[in-house]
Amino acid sequence: MKNFWVLFLAMALLTACKNTEKGKTSESGVSIVVFIPGVLAGSAIYEMLADGTKKAAEEFAASEQKSVAPTVTVIEGGFNQAEWESQITTLAASQTYNLIVTSNPSMPVIVSSVSQKFPNQKFLLLDGELAGNPNVYTLRYNQREQAYMAGYIAALVSLENNQGGAKIVGLLAAQEYPAMNDIILPGYLEGARAVDPAFSVDFRVVGNWFDAVKAAELAAGMIRSGATVLLPIAGGAGQGAVQAAYEAGAKVVWFDTNGYAIRPGTIIGSAILRQDKAAYEKTMLYLKGELPFGKAEVAGTADGFVDFVEDDPLYLAAVSRTIREKQTQLIVRLRTGELKLD
Repeated sequence: MKNFWVLFLAMALLTACKNTEKGKTSESGVSIVVFIPGVLAGSAIYEMLADGTKKAAEEFAASEQKSVAPTVTVIEGGFNQAEWESQITTLAASQTYNLIVTSNPSMPVIVSSVSQKFPNQKFLLLDGELAGNPNVYTLRYNQREQAYMAGYIAALVSLENNQGGAKIVGLLAAQEYPAMNDIILPGYLEGARAVDPAFSVDFRVVGNWFDAVKAAELAAGMIRSGATVLLPIAGGAGQGAVQAAYEAGAKVVWFDTNGYAIRPGTIIGSAILRQDKAAYEKTMLYLKGELPFGKAEVAGTADGFVDFVEDDPLYLAAVSRTIREKQTQLIVRLRTGELKLD
């Protein structure tokens, strides 16, 4: 009887250890969670994040012939940024996930804080930068190049459609943050002035990522002030800017994703991020044990992570051949590295 209880306790202890290490043993496979700082619906950039991560897990399992495939869980954090750190903390504290994948310029500060409390938790962070943390890998997109391409075509279209008018392009942001103020806004102006040094930017801020009504009001004001081409970087609120531009006969350059189908004829450019490619490639490196934690990398047009969509039929129909050719010349210079924008 005594031997029975000894064996029973030993088996119970072994089971408890396995449960504690859920997602962290070869028997149960690797467990990954994708934290969405917002919601998936209507957010193509976050859909790409989730899809790229899932694709890597599926292909890794198939190529390695794993009996248990890596699991990918997607969790939406909602729009209240004040809650994101506590949500990330909860995920790390659960000790359920080998890797937390997320993407947002505000995430480096949050991830840095959480990683200090849970030094064994690994993070893959896209669209942010945090160097030197041995448990965090970050990939930051060269948004100076992205904004430059947007400003360049905005100025070209503005000159063509508003001959003799004000040399103003608009930028409508959801919020002000370091990447917006220090990289995107200056890069957008730089691109416009590469067309004509007289261009200026009418910069306005919505205050959140969802108020389409306020965005429409601000966009209409920018158009009345002479900006005939707008760049909204405002999440769901950007739809209001598109509607205002459509009603006023103005044009819009889209950011991060292919936006031509949102309002054909009104959207005349799409400067995009290949977030699905980044999520896929970096997750695959993690699964192979090759992701260089502690490193902060920057990738741009020449690397294939920043680009401009120039083969969409809606782009070909909305923009004159002359402008398309000039835009292509710029894109080629960036892709080949002839033009370098650090």
